Amino acid sequence: MSSWRVATVVGIREETATARTLILQVPQWPGHRAGQHVDIRLTAPDGYTATRSYSIASAAMADELEVTVEQVADGEVSSFLTESVAAGVPIEIRGPLGGWFVWSPEQAEPVQLVAGGSGIVPLMAMVRTHASSTTGRPMRLLYSVREPDSVFYRDELRERTTSQTGLSVNYVFTREAPADWPTPPHRIDATQLTAGTIPASERPTCYVCGPTGFVETVANLLVAGGHDQSRIRTERFGPTG
Repeated sequence: MSSWRVATVVGIREETATARTLILQVPQWPGHRAGQHVDIRLTAPDGYTATRSYSIASAAMADELEVTVEQVADGEVSSFLTESVAAGVPIEIRGPLGGWFVWSPEQAEPVQLVAGGSGIVPLMAMVRTHASSTTGRPMRLLYSVREPDSVFYRDELRERTTSQTGLSVNYVFTREAPADWPTPPHRIDATQLTAGTIPASERPTCYVCGPTGFVETVANLLVAGGHDQSRIRTERFGPTG
């Protein structure tokens, strides 16, 4: 297990009304792989501690570490990180952690990313790593989100899809769609998945991240659509007890 390190918050970027990205400087950071996460530990004056896991959003070769945190109702750690933490504050972190849900530019196959809500965070590390590498492999992102105002990294994703990065992004809005959107709000189904993802015949590796129900539904649809189950990697999250 990695040891705890003291990182310093050097920047904060608001992503949505309830989510923000913390930019951290971490002394002697060993580097990470796109898709990994860190543990963050908070300690109260009375010695009480609370630890939560957060995905890394920054590219694998980035000098600074970025984690994006969405506030959870009654979440003691997420509430502090989204409302109270400020630049200059020290934060204990441990990592990088995880070795299954990772992507490397050395992988030869196409890459299909499917995100549900804040499940975009580790996939964004893959998008950024892909953009910073010389790989010519295609990468697609299918991003399911409640409404336009809930989209993380909105401007950056728009810029990356209009530049020569080999990335394409498709959105599914589940509760409220933009006024000029061609389809009404709906959840991902087999038709949407087929139209918005790399065909199974191209044998992509698929990375699916989001709430448990979302991940299970998408993984089952991918298998039903002909994707090799061994090429489907999933990361899920849910409420903390």
